[in-house]
Formats: sequence, structure tokens, C-alpha cells
Amino acid sequence: MSLQHTFGELRSQLAKRIIGQEKLVDRLLIALLADGHLLVEGAPGLAKTTAIKALADHLDGDFHRIQFTPDLLPSDVTGSEIYRAETGTFEFQRGPIFHNLVLADEINRAPAKVQSALLEAMGERQVSVGLRTFPLDRLFMVMATQNPIEQEGTYPLPEAQLDRFLMHVVIDYPSAEAEKAILHLARNDYRQGQPQTDVRLTADQVFDARNEVADIYMAEPVEQYLLALVLASRDAGSLDPELARWTAFGASPRGTIALDRCARALAWLDGRDYVTPDDVRAMAYDVLRHRILLTFEAEAEGMTADAVIERLIERVPVTA
Repeated sequence: MSLQHTFGELRSQLAKRIIGQEKLVDRLLIALLADGHLLVEGAPGLAKTTAIKALADHLDGDFHRIQFTPDLLPSDVTGSEIYRAETGTFEFQRGPIFHNLVLADEINRAPAKVQSALLEAMGERQVSVGLRTFPLDRLFMVMATQNPIEQEGTYPLPEAQLDRFLMHVVIDYPSAEAEKAILHLARNDYRQGQPQTDVRLTADQVFDARNEVADIYMAEPVEQYLLALVLASRDAGSLDPELARWTAFGASPRGTIALDRCARALAWLDGRDYVTPDDVRAMAYDVLRHRILLTFEAEAEGMTADAVIERLIERVPVTA
């Protein structure tokens, strides 16, 4: 069985457990395939925690949830050195970040020092404690969540830290039909317990899948379109005077790399061996949403980053 088929089966099984949030399921798998981290924003109770736990059930790796609170310390995330009286030495006790899949729940509720400790682990794949540095496992992914409803007692992530996330995914309430299916699933799970997983992936299979994603063919016109879209976010005035008035800063080169990886992962997940402009457009919102900074004027007019991205997609042509 090919890895594409295996991931397709995994996608189907996750969609049966995470009903009404197909976008979240896809973005989780794309983040896993693109070796990146995910920031998910949505109201409480929209299966954010359930989604990453369900993914962890299908992987030969461990999962840990960290509830971010204002009194959290960096050592609560990374670990700390414990003094052993019997030996007279300090021993490093690893923290919850030393897991394969980590849920950073309500990341914006923790102060800046804790956020920076997590983001060092995400960006450098290592943890620094004192004079020593400890590498993290090669299979390592963070899904952080934000609650958009309540902003009291929160510490918004600076833009430079947001840029560390591969994607910023915004999810909404499920449809009425999906909510009915969720209700029936919850009743069955309550009576019979959760079913056993049929598809399990090893770390080596994930790494092999990443190699296949990296080898996906991208034609020169598609690559030029991807670059034009990102570059237009930095020079929006050349396309539309209103875009220049709304956009303070465009996406960084990290955004270009992220869009390339995500478009390739989406194409591979859909069973293709080539990338299309539609793949680039489909991923543009989640990849660029947190990388485009709006002016005060745009915010005063009620503009959003999504509206700017939509206008960019309308204005940037696909070269033949």
C-alpha cells in the first residue's frame, strides 16, 4: 500500500471522528507532512483538542497537552534542573515539550517568557537550560490554540513569533447536519467507548511521506505564481492603491517557504504528483493570514487580512 493511500485512509478516519471540521483535519495532516506547527483559532468546544489527540492515536509517538495560564513558568514547559542530594549533582528533568505532539492550549494566556521558551523549541527544535542544550525528537509538532472570544488576561503573540507558525487556521461552528452527527457519535462513544484505530503510522513512514512531498513536481509557471502572490503582499500598491492603504507589512521569505511546502503537501494528500495554482490559492489564506500586517486605517474600516488576501488572489494573474 502506498503512503499516499495510507494517509488518505488516515484522513478519512480522522474525518469520521472530527465531524464538521474537515479543514482542521486537512491542516493538521498538512502541518505533519510539511514539518511545521499550527496555530488554531476558534471558539471553545470546536474539537481542537480532540483533533490533535485523534491524530496522536494514529501515530507511534506520544502526546501531551499543556494548559497555558498566566502563572505558568518557562520551566513548566521545558523542564528544570533538580538537585540530587545523594549524588550532590543537578539532573535535568525533562518537561512536557519533550513529546512528539504537543497541544499548547490557549497559548496567548501565558506571559512572554513562556511563549518564547515554546517558540525556541518550535523554531530551533531544541531546549536551552542554563549552559546546556537538549535536542528534541525529530518527529515534533506543536498545535497551539487561541480563544478569539475572551481577551481578558491574555498576552497577544508578537508578529515575529506568529511567523514561526506554518499556518494560522480559523475554524467556525459546524453545520446543523454535522452537529447532529456529532451528537450521535458522542452518544455511541459514551455507551461503547472509542473504537480502536485501524491506521497507525510509524515515525519512519512520516519521514518517508515528507520526502515524497518534497519531490512533488511544481511547474515553473506555478512557482512564479506562488512567488508573485507573496511578493505582491509586500508591494500591494503596484496592484491596487487600496491594498497599499490597507497593508503595512507583507509576508516574509518564511511565508514563501511555508506556502511552497503546504501547497505540495495538499497536492500529495489529494493523490496527485504535481502542484496546481488551485493548491497555492487554497493554502494562501492559512499561510499568509498571520504574516500580513494591516494598517490602523484598515482596522478602522473593519478590514481583515483575509479580505486583503482575497484581493491579492483576484489581482495576481497566473502566468502561462
